[in-house]
Amino acid sequence: MSKMSIDPGRYALSGPTMGTRWSALFYRPAPFDPEPVRCALQAAVDEVDAQMSTWKPDSDLMRLNAAPAGEWVTVPERLMEVLRLSLAIGRASGGAFDIGVGDAVNAWGFGPAAADRNLVQKAFAAPRRPVHEVLELEFECRRIRKDSPVTLDLNGIAKGHGVDRLAETLRNFGIASGLVGIDGEMRALGLRPDGEPWTIAVEKPDRERRAPYSILALQDAAVATSGDYRHWVDVGNRRLSHTMDPRRGAPLLSPPASVTVVARTCAEADAWATALMVLGPESGGKLARRLHLDALFLLREEGTVRPQPVGYLFGGGPSNGDGGDNSFRSKLCESAYPGAPSSEI
Repeated sequence: MSKMSIDPGRYALSGPTMGTRWSALFYRPAPFDPEPVRCALQAAVDEVDAQMSTWKPDSDLMRLNAAPAGEWVTVPERLMEVLRLSLAIGRASGGAFDIGVGDAVNAWGFGPAAADRNLVQKAFAAPRRPVHEVLELEFECRRIRKDSPVTLDLNGIAKGHGVDRLAETLRNFGIASGLVGIDGEMRALGLRPDGEPWTIAVEKPDRERRAPYSILALQDAAVATSGDYRHWVDVGNRRLSHTMDPRRGAPLLSPPASVTVVARTCAEADAWATALMVLGPESGGKLARRLHLDALFLLREEGTVRPQPVGYLFGGGPSNGDGGDNSFRSKLCESAYPGAPSSEI
């Protein structure tokens, strides 16, 4: 039997953003022109980059960073939303998620410039207050001011927010089922055409090659992973990951190999994955259980990787994904398989 026009066609779109690639996978009945969707998706992530990049000197975030303490700065609505969420998760995590570590990120060479020993020493010596105590936000008029000097960095949440913008853009085109992502941060909309959830790999924390550790099946949920195996700096005989300890203004000394978080939005998953990396498996696990987060800590022990799950999804107890809420249905497949893709895209 020939393919009928009502059968859905598969569309896989992608483009550049934030030094990596965005991707979108969805199905639509023919005839369908994907070019307007591709242009809108690209515009959505371009807007995020223009507002929140620390690599673009003229971004709205860099304009805020350049403003002196005490001066009110008007920012775009979406940047205000991300700042508000960043401060909320910062408070909820006891300061573990802190966007005020931009000086340390730059000093250690994880920003646009190379590492600088003098800046490292300055970041170590700088008095550090949680950024939610430093920033004052006026939401109605979208104004922000700093009561003391601070360099903001949104790398722990901007990609997640970009994924949410991709999902929002698909919905604006009436596409209620799809999978979008930026550099491994993913969000699933609805179900696949066959009625099954979207499958996404939790990556094995391996610096040498990309391979799946386990497989997630997601419906109307987002996933993000923070790890020590993609971006690092070697200091003597020690390898330090890019995740900063907000208390020290320096890379974490003994972080988990990775933390994966599933949440309703990718911005939340992204920020909480960073926060739990900072807190570590003991303190982070306790907080995740108290807040009903679905999280998977992967810990390196004697040459192997040991999982520490938190929440119903990962087999660690009750979570927000439990209780029959069909708008947030996810599961962890029992076993990974060699050669599994890192995502459906």
